[in-house]
Amino acid sequence: MTAPALPHAPPESVGLNPARLKLLSAAMAREIEEGKAPGLSMLLARNGKIGFHQTMGALKPGGPPMREDAIFRIYSMTKPIVSVATMTLVEEGRLLLSEPVAKYLPQFASMSVGVERDGKFERVPAARPITILDLMRHTSGFTYGFLGTSPVHRLTHEAYFLSQNRSMDEHLADLARLPLLRQPGEVWEYGHSTDVLGRIVEIISGMSLGRLLETRVFQPLGMVDTAFYTPPDKLDRRAEAFPSGSSERDHVDPVNSTEPPLCEFGGTGLVSTMNDYARFCAMLIGGGALGSERLLSPRGFASMTTDQLGDVIIGRSPMIEPGHGFGLGFAVRLGLRGSAFGGAGEFRWGGWAGTGFWVSPGDQMFAIFMVQAPEYIFYLREIFRNLAYAALD
Repeated sequence: MTAPALPHAPPESVGLNPARLKLLSAAMAREIEEGKAPGLSMLLARNGKIGFHQTMGALKPGGPPMREDAIFRIYSMTKPIVSVATMTLVEEGRLLLSEPVAKYLPQFASMSVGVERDGKFERVPAARPITILDLMRHTSGFTYGFLGTSPVHRLTHEAYFLSQNRSMDEHLADLARLPLLRQPGEVWEYGHSTDVLGRIVEIISGMSLGRLLETRVFQPLGMVDTAFYTPPDKLDRRAEAFPSGSSERDHVDPVNSTEPPLCEFGGTGLVSTMNDYARFCAMLIGGGALGSERLLSPRGFASMTTDQLGDVIIGRSPMIEPGHGFGLGFAVRLGLRGSAFGGAGEFRWGGWAGTGFWVSPGDQMFAIFMVQAPEYIFYLREIFRNLAYAALD
């Protein structure tokens, strides 16, 4: 059985201020007019109902108007979906968070860590094995090559790990030969952790990652347009960004596949629609369930959306602001401190092309922002966050 459709309601009936929503719309119209993005889509839901959904601008540069069923590349918004699918395996006793990664991928049994001493780069043995927990909370020591200029960043960047033209086993062989940026368990660092996790759940389930997500998440929730590729008959719905060199510079694959790709990454690569991701977020605000479809137990869901870092240091990263921790696939806001509006207990994530979402249990609210504007990834999302929260009565 598929979860029910999401109901709509007038904004004022769910505690959204219509006058302040007009300010949000005007601000985004201005950003589109100034050339920040061809177009975008916004959605706010409270108390179980969608109170605001607006599309603006164009689907692609010089193209038709933005569509309600537009297909967006969501990049790292793939990670929370894969994390939820992983937790379903944990809840079946097929996987333990404490298990070493090397149990499933032996090539990661003897990792080294890159360090610089007296101006020289060297490798030292990892102090302990990388665990499944490390992968889910990004304390594995893996990084992304485009996030820094250290020797480890440069080596990772040169490996071109995000290419869809190579198999995952080829990618993992290269990754296992590279040094880690940090000792496992010591520092939160954004990187290829969820890509490794994606291969592990393939091994455990005996399915491709795409098939696992289809059976565990997409079909139960009714997410009909989310996949690792865009079928040819849906290409006229795909949103596009203004041309830029950032994809090539950052080694980020543009996800142009029109059939299942050779490599399905756990950390990036899905395309989705506003309606599909709203169903995923509705499951999250429902504590792991949407209608009669329960993906996660209440305790399993709580562990994912509670800070799991404790004394772990958060490395210098634009992905997590001050005042945040990290759960199992989601950044978790610990209080009111932060550069953008929000509240304690909110959990969220975003994608490289500017897409983003957050779930605020205290406000009984979730919000989704869909755009293809990698040059303004944080800028547009922060405007959306501030004005969306300001619209709460």
